[in-house]
Amino acid sequence: MKIDRRQWLAGGAALATTLAAAPLMARGTPKRPIGLQLYTVRELFAPDPIGTLEKVAAIGYREVEYGGGGYDKMDHAALRKAMDRLDLVSPSIHVGYDAMAADLGAVVRMAKTLGADTVVLPWLTPEMRDPQVFKRAIGDFNRWAGQFKEAGLGFAYHNHDFEFTVKAEGRSLFDMLVADADPALVGIELDLFWAIAAGEDPKALIARLPGRIYAYHVKDRTADGKMASVGAGTIDFADIFTLNAQAGVKHLYVENDQAPAPYLPDIKASFDHLRRIGA
Repeated sequence: MKIDRRQWLAGGAALATTLAAAPLMARGTPKRPIGLQLYTVRELFAPDPIGTLEKVAAIGYREVEYGGGGYDKMDHAALRKAMDRLDLVSPSIHVGYDAMAADLGAVVRMAKTLGADTVVLPWLTPEMRDPQVFKRAIGDFNRWAGQFKEAGLGFAYHNHDFEFTVKAEGRSLFDMLVADADPALVGIELDLFWAIAAGEDPKALIARLPGRIYAYHVKDRTADGKMASVGAGTIDFADIFTLNAQAGVKHLYVENDQAPAPYLPDIKASFDHLRRIGA
């Protein structure tokens, strides 16, 4: 095809305009907010919740997930006011099994005051890990999730390693959860560290759970199995995150249950690494 000078000039001008605008378009593309599970900084949060939120926000975190540090006994309206001032949001909160069983209405009120859209069950005591007990608990999950839905909230279950390692007749607790929990009501907060610690392939899990993963908990794992800040271990998060759309994941929460004091350098290192890999 023959191109005359006028077409060439017009095309060049258009290309120049596109190239000039590219950095602006890149800067204008919003990145996914990175969240922090506040259990990571519980020793700071318990005595100084507002000051801790300020430090977390200053690092660049835009989302927090409440868990530990005695947050459930604090002034939730005051926490919400501080979050609003700091441009923080709390999409989800961790609430124990006993608290949900005792007063689900109180959990709903707390979640809504903090601005959460989802309540996450973070832990089960050892006696609840018996397969028969766990199977009955899944019935509670479905029932509570239905009640949360009526209140405008979601529900999710957070794994550790035991869900994969405790089995009955070759079937793990996680298998039971996936099969028996209502997929329309019960989401999964997938802790990538604990899944890998249990010998699972996280990408295979994600492929098994399309659209069911509410959030990831993100902490790294050293070669000898210890917890570490993101980027200081062996987990290839960039590779895992290529499946985010398939997973349906809405949030990434940095967590390090064993973050070393003074805690803030650890969560900053995780935040910076996630930004470097484009999370």
